Amino acid sequence: DVPATKFFQAIAAEAQPRLGEFTSQALANTAWAFVTADIPAKELFETIVTEFHSRLGEFKPQELANIAWAVAKADVPATEFFQAIATEAQPRLGGFNSQNLANTAWAFAKAGVPAT
Repeated sequence: DVPATKFFQAIAAEAQPRLGEFTSQALANTAWAFVTADIPAKELFETIVTEFHSRLGEFKPQELANIAWAVAKADVPATEFFQAIATEAQPRLGGFNSQNLANTAWAFAKAGVPAT
């Protein structure tokens, strides 16, 4: 796993200063990839969360669910992030498929943040 870890660290170093160029899907996918590969990247996640806040309305239901899942799984303290997702997602829940709903609910439970 050492080569994979170094590779992901190199990706994080390249991606972090360019996250403003990423689409909402690319932000969600990047977060998902790092937690799925079990690569710690606290600074990258902090930047992803910051970038998320500035572009909240761009995220489709699957992207909201995926980024919520990834941030929760990464154990990034992000109460405001989850509150923003709850505010954005609640009126759009009809557009969430069953997997999006399940992933979002899991993320809130894992993060310990009530969806209020």
